[in-house]
Amino acid sequence: MDWMIYGANGYTGELIAREAKKRGAVPVLAGRNAATIAELARDLSLPSKVFTLDAPTDVAAALAGVGLVLNCAGPFSKTADVLMQACLAAKVHYLDITGEIDVLEGAHRFDADAKMAGVVLCPGVGFDVTPTDCIALMLKTASPEAQELALGFESDHRMSAGTAKTLVEALGKCGKIRRGGRIVDLPIGRGCREVDFGRGPKRAMPIPWGDVASAYYTTGIPNITFFTPISSPLLAIARLINAFGFILQTPRVQTWLVERIEKTVKGPDASARDASPTWVWGEAKDPSGRGQEIRISSLNGYSLTIFSSLAIVERLIANGFPPGCWTPAAIMGKDFILSLPGTSKLELPRSIA
Repeated sequence: MDWMIYGANGYTGELIAREAKKRGAVPVLAGRNAATIAELARDLSLPSKVFTLDAPTDVAAALAGVGLVLNCAGPFSKTADVLMQACLAAKVHYLDITGEIDVLEGAHRFDADAKMAGVVLCPGVGFDVTPTDCIALMLKTASPEAQELALGFESDHRMSAGTAKTLVEALGKCGKIRRGGRIVDLPIGRGCREVDFGRGPKRAMPIPWGDVASAYYTTGIPNITFFTPISSPLLAIARLINAFGFILQTPRVQTWLVERIEKTVKGPDASARDASPTWVWGEAKDPSGRGQEIRISSLNGYSLTIFSSLAIVERLIANGFPPGCWTPAAIMGKDFILSLPGTSKLELPRSIA
């Protein structure tokens, strides 16, 4: 099966393309920037295509001869919907590396269309969704009656420009949690608690991360919150944003922030990635308050994304999967994260009360 990396000229897309080449794969490198796509294709001796995402019908035509697309072009709020619709029209499997709630939640409205087209849609095949999605399924298996799920991670890694742009889009918006099966607002800075992600207890804040969407489809657990550590100064800033966040959402401010990111933000190099692992945590509780807790450590998020996304690409190419919209753990199983390089068990699982 021929396959494509869209956004191959971005920070993470290029890392994936280079690893795919090392493995002997021959993906089509694609994106909107003709100069950078051509340069990377020449460097890796791989085929390439250049096209924009202005219209699904045009994109579907550009996918001729391709059986799978891995979308690495963020922010995914701008790219995922068009590419998914084009993949459905062209009967092409769709994967992406998003962690955006709206993209992950929205993909499931195409479930029936994907089944009819005979293709797999699986957004979130990188970090963060994949490791916490696997942990969510581990917890559901260990605690089948769970009604509350908390997930989170701690990491010191630097962001790429694409990740920073995605976070800029979220500035000034309300946080999100899932309650009673529905995604609801939670003001940023509210709902903090103490969490030990693997390096000792720290104050952690709920954030609107992708698992609020994806973990529900993996586990069916109706109440989900996602946490990350927060320092006192950053918590104070987060609470200020609740009051003045509307300013950060104005087009002029958003444009200025994106332009600054494009000029100044560079993703971490290999040594920086190697020096900044990630600690991942999850907790599930049944209505009585009993449950299970899990901790693992894994690679830097960008490095983990390379291995997890390519493993899912290889799985679909080699063995396929029933059509529909799926989560990474649903396709690969709960222990998938433990099979990836650099992942180790800190606590798998332990009972809590």
